[in-house]
Amino acid sequence: MSALLWALVALPLTVGTLLAVAGRPADRYAPALAVGTAVAAFGLAVAVAFGHPRVEAPLLEGLPAGLAVDGLSGLMVVTVTAVTAAVLLFGVADIGPGEARARFFGLMLLFGGAMLTTVTATTLPVLLMAWEVMGATSWALIGYWWRDPARGDAATTAFLTTRAADLGLYLAAGAALASGQGGSLADLPDAADPWQAVITAGVIVAALGKSAQLPFSFWLSRAMQGPSPVSALLHSATMVVAGAYLLLRLEPLLARSGWGGPVVAWTGAVTAVLLGLVAVAQTDLKQLLAASTCAQIGFMVLAAGTGAVTGGTLQLIAHAAAKSLAFLVAGAWLTALGTKALPALRGAARRHRTAGITFSVAALTLAGVPPLSLWAAKDVLLAGALEDSAALYVVGLTGAVISAVYSVKALWFVWQPAPGADRREEPPPYATRLPLVLLAVACLALTVTSFPPVRDAVERVLGGEAAARPGPHAWEFALSGALALAASALVWIRGPHLRALTVQTQWLHLETAAHVLLVRPVTRLADALAAFDDRVLDRAVDGAARGSVRLARWTDAQVERLVDGAAEGVASGARALGRLARRPQTGQLHQYLAQAVAAFTVLAVVLVLVR
Repeated sequence: MSALLWALVALPLTVGTLLAVAGRPADRYAPALAVGTAVAAFGLAVAVAFGHPRVEAPLLEGLPAGLAVDGLSGLMVVTVTAVTAAVLLFGVADIGPGEARARFFGLMLLFGGAMLTTVTATTLPVLLMAWEVMGATSWALIGYWWRDPARGDAATTAFLTTRAADLGLYLAAGAALASGQGGSLADLPDAADPWQAVITAGVIVAALGKSAQLPFSFWLSRAMQGPSPVSALLHSATMVVAGAYLLLRLEPLLARSGWGGPVVAWTGAVTAVLLGLVAVAQTDLKQLLAASTCAQIGFMVLAAGTGAVTGGTLQLIAHAAAKSLAFLVAGAWLTALGTKALPALRGAARRHRTAGITFSVAALTLAGVPPLSLWAAKDVLLAGALEDSAALYVVGLTGAVISAVYSVKALWFVWQPAPGADRREEPPPYATRLPLVLLAVACLALTVTSFPPVRDAVERVLGGEAAARPGPHAWEFALSGALALAASALVWIRGPHLRALTVQTQWLHLETAAHVLLVRPVTRLADALAAFDDRVLDRAVDGAARGSVRLARWTDAQVERLVDGAAEGVASGARALGRLARRPQTGQLHQYLAQAVAAFTVLAVVLVLVR
């Protein structure tokens, strides 16, 4: 079984490297080879998810390279490989023959392989290496059309933002080694203070940056410049969820720290609300989905902070299927209609029925409409929030209602009748339709997680959480379901007002939110420091200078006069003594003799007196 785990990680990394290096000569064979590799990886993922293998290999002295599949990582590897296979199948038709297909599919396999390594890593060195590869390949994929400067700038913004946050993971690794815990992730909660606080802070910063949570959310908006398959994979099952997965994996570390759990929980809850409002205001479908990604991942982060690992995991899996499907449909409409703007997409679901129906499944899943999977997942994680804080539960429930608003808003636009909307157009290629149908079926199949026996089974797979934490009550399911249905119905009924609302709030987007939440406070702090510099420090320097000048003038007027007078007095006295010393020097012998007699007389008197 350990060989299967090595193969699961090595297969996409090896094939991806070969395709990326081969370049243009391999363009013809790259799509089929990439899809075949992804399907094979999915089969391996299913096998290791049941076998739970664990392997270690020597890397550095005292720092082995460890990989393992347990309950959480087993569910993750199946999710990652399944979504990757569907997205690559869609990319066969979306990435044309003249677009360096070998490089694209090779980078996508490397991206997926790095995520598989991340979720199976048990030691910090392996995690850091996979984390780096994932960041580098995301930069290359977002800027895949590198001849467009705007796309290159977007890739650079995403890369630099996540890399800055990634420094937290290096800080955590250094603190873990300094504390003597070694490189095992399982040993991090046992680190002694103050190293444990440093490890916790570093992990939180790195995870929030990778998962585009506040205040790092702005980079995800720019990541929309990449091809549609990249957006679908990046926002659903790789990279952006890597931070949330890391927090779920290290939930014992957050709980042990005492402060890490509340910080993470409130960050996720606030992100779910604020970025949900950002999604409501969007006029661009892909930007709406990008903001909703930040908001939906906020629920996973909230779950990690409150210890509701089962709810966070169910949220992650269901969101991966729904969000990848939504992005692929948005990409199909962009190719067919040449637009992402919601007003211009009116009637798109009527023209392309397969895309419209599957998008409806994704949107209703994201809305949390019962009995679809995200409805139950949110209730499970919100039950953990309620156990910690009623205020946290209210904020999380508010975010869930907002998710219904932006999801049904997008749905209303694409189904709204428009001139020629009822005219069906030629269906897209089979390679485009098949992954849409498969992902829609997955969204519907995951509805079984709404039923208690399945949730209990997932909890047992994740380590027996069912015995330690009670599930949501019936009233919680009823309340969240009723609110989601009410919000959805209200948005659908008030649909004609959506356009006015969208136009009035079109200024609200991810970068604006980042400006309000991050740039504006920093700017105000800089203004305050500048005012302090002008009013306090500059005045102090000017006062010191004026005081120095006045002291110099007083010194020149008073001290200098005294010093000059003293010097002149000494000189006058020396001149007087000199004149007195010259008087005996007359040149007459009898005067010298008299002087000698007087001197000897004085000397004799002194000797007599001394004795």
